[in-house]
Amino acid sequence: MIDLYTWTTPNGRKVSVMLEECGLPYRAHAINIGKGEQFTPQFLALNPNGKIPAIADSDGPDAKPITLFESGAILVYLAGKTGRFLPASDRGKYLALQWLMFQMGGVGPMFGQVHHFLRAAQEQVPYAIERYSREKDRLYAVLDKRLGEAEYLAGEYSIADISTYPWVARHEWHRTELGDFPNVKRWYDAIGARPAVQRGMAVPA
Repeated sequence: MIDLYTWTTPNGRKVSVMLEECGLPYRAHAINIGKGEQFTPQFLALNPNGKIPAIADSDGPDAKPITLFESGAILVYLAGKTGRFLPASDRGKYLALQWLMFQMGGVGPMFGQVHHFLRAAQEQVPYAIERYSREKDRLYAVLDKRLGEAEYLAGEYSIADISTYPWVARHEWHRTELGDFPNVKRWYDAIGARPAVQRGMAVPA
């Protein structure tokens, strides 16, 4: 059994979507980051960095329990555990990992900064809003170009798509009209129609 410690954020939803897609049994534990529950001693024992998500798998490698944090690492682990959503060919695998890193190093941090300065900052900082919004638009253009070449980021549906979708699902938060990026919109609508994605995006209830 896998225990998932998560909250209603894009990073948390990546893992619940992956668990639903893989059909793995799991228990979801809500960690309310608005109340600081990610800084309790119990959670810091799972992730010393104090961020969601984290998992504890009682059936880890070599039949020994394992705990993991960092959403990208968790996706790679679950793909390895199930043999799903990471292409079997070397070329496909490295393409998927490339686009996973693109999300981890670009999409997540930059979209997150736009969210912060538009929604959470105690004062308006026009320079920051312009800087991060411009970079967000550039990243959307990169995604749109790639998705004009291939149905999914790695060619086939993979952890690269699973990691990126929950961030694009916040497009209204970062003031993006998906119609401006038609290939992204086609991809977004197709992924959003998947029942496992819909279930995973609703976790935690």
